[in-house]
Amino acid sequence: MIERYMTKEMSELWSDENKFKTWLEVEMAVCEAWTEKGVIPFEAMDIIRQRAGFDIDRIKEIEKEVHHDVIAFVTSVAEKIGPEGRYIHLGLTSSDVIDTASSLLISRALDILIGALVSLIDVVHEKANKFKYIPCIGRTHGVHAEPMTFGLKILNWFDELLRNKIRLEEVREMVKVGKISGAVGTYAHCPPEIEKRVCAILDLKPAPISTQILQRDKHASVMTNLAILGGTLERIALEIRHLQRTEVLEAAEPFSSKQKGSSAMPHKRNPILCERICGMARLLRGYAISAMENMALWHERDISHSSVERVIWPDGFNLAHYMILTMFRIIDSIDVFEKNMKNNLEITCGLIFSQRVLLALVDAGMDRNSAYEIIQSNAKRTWKTGEDFRVLCKNDERITSHLSVETLDSLFDIGYYLRHVDSIFDRFAEKSYKNI
Repeated sequence: MIERYMTKEMSELWSDENKFKTWLEVEMAVCEAWTEKGVIPFEAMDIIRQRAGFDIDRIKEIEKEVHHDVIAFVTSVAEKIGPEGRYIHLGLTSSDVIDTASSLLISRALDILIGALVSLIDVVHEKANKFKYIPCIGRTHGVHAEPMTFGLKILNWFDELLRNKIRLEEVREMVKVGKISGAVGTYAHCPPEIEKRVCAILDLKPAPISTQILQRDKHASVMTNLAILGGTLERIALEIRHLQRTEVLEAAEPFSSKQKGSSAMPHKRNPILCERICGMARLLRGYAISAMENMALWHERDISHSSVERVIWPDGFNLAHYMILTMFRIIDSIDVFEKNMKNNLEITCGLIFSQRVLLALVDAGMDRNSAYEIIQSNAKRTWKTGEDFRVLCKNDERITSHLSVETLDSLFDIGYYLRHVDSIFDRFAEKSYKNI
């Protein structure tokens, strides 16, 4: 992961130091459970609580010899504690610690993401309301279609972001599962009641059944939902990239006073933040595939998933967090060029009203196919010559024999297309969306 894109909060969560802290959190919970069961003496547990800790340099030193990170960690902790350190890792296998700790790390990482996403959702909602009534052209296939408002465009982003929030909350609950069931999930050396108590201490649910590990479908769901979130952010970024094109220039990502767009061309203002988000979304999709590849392991467990997860979990969460924070910055300071939106509504010389004229002819009694051919023939002429579409319609007897000039004029009204804006926005009243 390129360091410049790592957020402080998320990188600290996925640091080696915090990983070992979380492993120790699991080990201590197991010791507490054994103490309550009477296996570890209370006096020994008091010493364990006082002395438990680790030394990262010592862990690395031991790992160079034993080539096993959990053994190195447990040895370091036991050394810190002294003779009572023999109770650390009692009845456990490595993945009891790793996977239960990973559930804690992933759920906490999701907490960070959801918090950032809520802030983004709020600012998107604010901008949607700000530009609620600002007309702009709607496009399909990249081609002008019919009028809409810029606020509706942003409101659509808002709705999709809400769904991402729901998905992340649901998968957070799914992944909050621990396992203390031993080498093949049989509880041979650590009974189910210890697992139940450990999970209660850690605010996790015990896995109903596990092998040596927690099954990776849960983790694949997490990474897939991160990829979907990335896809949403990419969709927004891609839209802004198009709107920032010179020929369009309806909106643009922020550009600081000292920022430079090109080493050669001083005039350039490039959508680099949005392009960065689009690139990062590709990485998240790749990580989602890697997470799904981790689901199929040999028998009760092999280690092929481990090397993958050491990369995709910290990188995936750092990417997603960075993308959310960057999108917040873009939306919060987005430049909107309302005059250009107005100009772009007019560059097709009225063609964007073609459907309304078509429907008026049908309503007046004309066969739909005939009406379509008449309107399309005039539209083609406008495309080729740049003549005003309304004028061509007024001069076409096939149309005026069914529609008066006054009626025709009334059909070229942008307000007609925007009359339901309020009712759409009402579906997303602040109180209702904040309860989602």
